[in-house]
Amino acid sequence: MTQDLINAAVGGGLIGLAAVLLMLANGRIAGISGIVGGLFTLGQTDRTWRLAFVAGLIAAPLIISLFTSEGLTVVFPIQGFMLMLGGFLVGFGTQLGGGCTSGHGVCGVSRLSQRSIVATGTFMATGIVTVYLTRGFWS
Repeated sequence: MTQDLINAAVGGGLIGLAAVLLMLANGRIAGISGIVGGLFTLGQTDRTWRLAFVAGLIAAPLIISLFTSEGLTVVFPIQGFMLMLGGFLVGFGTQLGGGCTSGHGVCGVSRLSQRSIVATGTFMATGIVTVYLTRGFWS
């Protein structure tokens, strides 16, 4: 339990540090949907840092797994159609909400963006209700 808390605190700190460094180095917000979306936008001239950012998201856990006894394990509680539907709904939500949880929650709230504060509150409330319904009420 204690190690999980330490891992969460270190991970959160690293996410915050990465967001600050991206803002300082490029003047950009570390919202994953915007970064990935920019890779597919025609006429985009800043693909290099976007590719490097996404490559880092993929490479970092793989590299870390080389130094742990546990390795890297990813388990999805659902498969097939429901997994694809969930991915589609997340993508739709990021477009509808003008960004993803990382952009709004980490970067927007720290900049006191009213839109991001409302969006993050909505994400949290929806998550709480969903967990209650799926794990408490319906189970």
